[in-house]
Amino acid sequence: MGVKLGILGLGIVGTGTVQLLQDITGRHPLLQEIEIYRVGVRSLDKPRTVELSTEVLTTDLEAIVNDPAIDIIVEVMGGLEPARSLILKALSNGKHVVTANKAAIARFGAEIFTTANQAGVYVMLEAAVGGGIPVIQPLKQSLSVNRIHTITGIVNGTTNYILTRMQTEGSNFGDVLADAQRLGYAEADPTADVEGLDAADKIAILASLGFGGRINLQDVYTEGIRQVSKTDIAYAEKLGFVIKLLAIAKRNTPSSPLSVRVHPTFVPQAHPLASINGVYNAILVEGEPIGQVMFFGPGAGAGATASAVTSDILNLVATLKTQRVSTEELHQSKIQNPKSKIASLNPLLACGHQEYCQIAPMAELITRFYARFLTNDQPGVIGKLGTCFGNYGVSLESIVQTGFQGELAEIVVVTHDVPEGNFRQALAEIRNLSAIESIPSLLRVL
Repeated sequence: MGVKLGILGLGIVGTGTVQLLQDITGRHPLLQEIEIYRVGVRSLDKPRTVELSTEVLTTDLEAIVNDPAIDIIVEVMGGLEPARSLILKALSNGKHVVTANKAAIARFGAEIFTTANQAGVYVMLEAAVGGGIPVIQPLKQSLSVNRIHTITGIVNGTTNYILTRMQTEGSNFGDVLADAQRLGYAEADPTADVEGLDAADKIAILASLGFGGRINLQDVYTEGIRQVSKTDIAYAEKLGFVIKLLAIAKRNTPSSPLSVRVHPTFVPQAHPLASINGVYNAILVEGEPIGQVMFFGPGAGAGATASAVTSDILNLVATLKTQRVSTEELHQSKIQNPKSKIASLNPLLACGHQEYCQIAPMAELITRFYARFLTNDQPGVIGKLGTCFGNYGVSLESIVQTGFQGELAEIVVVTHDVPEGNFRQALAEIRNLSAIESIPSLLRVL
């Protein structure tokens, strides 16, 4: 008996998934056992690039998640609602769910996974982070015996494309963003990308899997790339760095709080992530005993994301084939005892953690900083800066006057590792110096 799919959404990812499922020659033989049973769309009249019968297409999404014949719901519509409600209804009805919806998982993951565990079904989300890059399942399975120290990712292709072009062309942020929108690399409303919100959703998911606890999205420090200037990119190159928007989750010891953050970062040119350019994504995982492992590939696109969605579907098809309990028996057992099937879940596929990770405040972060100051051209300014930093234990790796912007002198500082709270206190004092006109740039250094 074939496995019946209900697909919610037939946009770029939904269409790519249907195309892949219809073109199975030379692919895994399990794909032959999948039937696209229902596909939910907004309009039946819209022209499609895939052939689906009128019996398959419907605008009634509720009917799909409530249909007892359907085994797996594939949610590729995006957005928070009605996606969240439909996912929860599908899970409550005993259906497995495959989703590419990082925003819904990052915000409502606790509710979604609790519902899935109570119903004895799986939520699969390989496509939610990194497009076609396999990173979710490796974190849940292949790397699960490792003690993870750090997950560092370039997980947003739009911002990486913008920063790459600013670097190679010496262009301003605004000009490159406008061009990226014209070319379709950036949305008409680019806020989620350029403000770091999309990357925050993704690192919350990765941190949850890598460190075995739930992440409160509000605890993820998030800073975008709007303030990155071509001047800073030029200085970065002179100093041996490139600027990347990084999503970072780090734990110094097994008992210490997590640091989870998104911000533009000075990355040493020799670092593995420094050479990840354009719309590509990469996630670097560091742990013990594995050392460093990097996952690299296309972070978006119909084919790449459909590959991840379909791999999750295939995983569930294999699971359904090996289960002795039929869908009908599973549904019946849930009516008698809603928790009767929890024990049957594969712990390497399910998401079982209940506790929230403790997130360290940014003031406790130990990191290096780059700062650029515009000052009045007065004697002793560098000395005053050094004194203020010294008052708060901030050790300087370098401090140089690099030139002038008009009548203002430009001074660039790079620190050694320092608690962020100390650095911020020093800056507060520096801002009160009469010689300081402004501090146009402040970036962390990896």
